[in-house]
Amino acid sequence: MTVTRNDVELAARRIAGRVRRTPVLRVSPTLTFKLELLQHVGSFKPRGAFNRLLAAKEQGTLTGQGIVTASGGNAGLAAAYAARELGVPARIFIPVTAPAAKVARLRTLDADVVQVGNEYAEAHEAALIEADESGALLLHAYDQPEVVAGQGTIGLELLADLDGQFDTVLVAVGGGGLIGGIATALGDQAQVVGIEPELAPTLNQTLEAGELVDVQGGGVAADSLGARRFGALAFEAVKANNVKSVLVTEESIVAARNELWKEFQLAVEHGAAVTYAALQSGAYQPAPDERVVAVICGANTDLSTIG
Repeated sequence: MTVTRNDVELAARRIAGRVRRTPVLRVSPTLTFKLELLQHVGSFKPRGAFNRLLAAKEQGTLTGQGIVTASGGNAGLAAAYAARELGVPARIFIPVTAPAAKVARLRTLDADVVQVGNEYAEAHEAALIEADESGALLLHAYDQPEVVAGQGTIGLELLADLDGQFDTVLVAVGGGGLIGGIATALGDQAQVVGIEPELAPTLNQTLEAGELVDVQGGGVAADSLGARRFGALAFEAVKANNVKSVLVTEESIVAARNELWKEFQLAVEHGAAVTYAALQSGAYQPAPDERVVAVICGANTDLSTIG
């Protein structure tokens, strides 16, 4: 199964009015930020969540049993928000290690929050069992066609708002829904580069192996970029669109996160800082006059930890 550009365009029409068209910030003549941290509930995730739920509603599979999902935090927030907006219940499985800021935010969205396991994979197993037993709609954090297509609407916005005047898009990588969607939306109109922590090299090791493999992730961004296995749909998208992979160090992530606050007053989570970290550290070195877009994708963080 693959996700197509037509799927992304359909998603854009379906979720219009449900999500924010986030702004771009021109940092320099050759660098632009896509400020997806300003999306509802502080991350890009509502795009995919709304597309999945609205598509299910059209098909008659979104019922009074509501939805169930597993998340490291942001996907759960998006699922809870979308479910509340559509008037259905949501049960969210998250690891016991999820940041307190995300757990507290979840509880404000009327979701039933269940903490289980130490990592996303364990929470996902619990969510699968719950969906099977309850009949609730399963919303995957990153590996469902509607989810990938929904995240890809960011790429369509970039093409429209920047009039196609960019060469490269840097995207944070966890399970791959975001980069798979953006790569599908952009096709050959820009180079897409996945940025991930050295301690959570899910895409990097998958590309190296040439197949889906399990990766033991960790580090400061593990709550949002800690998926053990890259999504199958995203893998097809990155192969089809020649997506590159770049790794960044823990130190560069922390430094970039602090710099985003000091220079631009952008309070971001560690996972959202990786794209800027790649530029600041030199892990990704643009060619002269290369026009780069860095997607800044999440704001759910403890503000007291920003130096």
